Amino acid sequence: MTVPGIDATVALSIVAAVGDFTRFRTPEKLVAYFGLHPRVRQSGGQPASHGRITKAGSAHARGMLVEAAWSASKAPGPLRAFYQRVAARRGMQVAVVAAARKLTVLCWHLIISGEDYAYAQPSLVAHKRRKLELRAGSPAARGHKGKSAGYSLKAVRAAERDLSTQAETAYRTMVAAWQPTRPATRTTARKKIAARSGVDVAATTGARLPRPSRGDAARQG
Repeated sequence: MTVPGIDATVALSIVAAVGDFTRFRTPEKLVAYFGLHPRVRQSGGQPASHGRITKAGSAHARGMLVEAAWSASKAPGPLRAFYQRVAARRGMQVAVVAAARKLTVLCWHLIISGEDYAYAQPSLVAHKRRKLELRAGSPAARGHKGKSAGYSLKAVRAAERDLSTQAETAYRTMVAAWQPTRPATRTTARKKIAARSGVDVAATTGARLPRPSRGDAARQG
């Protein structure tokens, strides 16, 4: 629950759908399990085309991840910067699914390594855990300051949000020079195949090859 956007309800839904995280060797396996991978269509040696997500696996858990992505996109931090960067190019719907996929990968790494989210807000995490304790039947301690008391202090919350904003700015600076890559076209694929096989592109496409002059042929011999 240290990740923004993920509360007890979302966390329990993910754990109930996955079970043992170690049965997924890579985070991509977990992404495919939740159906957040795009469909891939390919025929012969043509370049692959990507479509919409597969929507395989638990629809409830996938919906929870999307809702968590919406919430994370509004909180300061690298996840919000990631969402806004994708939304500027592809739109909000594609961006929120990409953020849900990013959350899935992040959850896999945190659970496998046994670590907390690096940019978590301590008072918010303590508030989430206290709410879970109260829902589980823990007695309320009114009038006594607990671990989640800092959540009600504006100065503490503002300081934590400032640190998250700094992390968001650092992410924006890091990816500022990144350029989106487009899928290879059929012409590009033919050129790559021809380059690997040592055959001229004109021969691959059926064009007539010019004959070398006698001097060129003699030098080639």
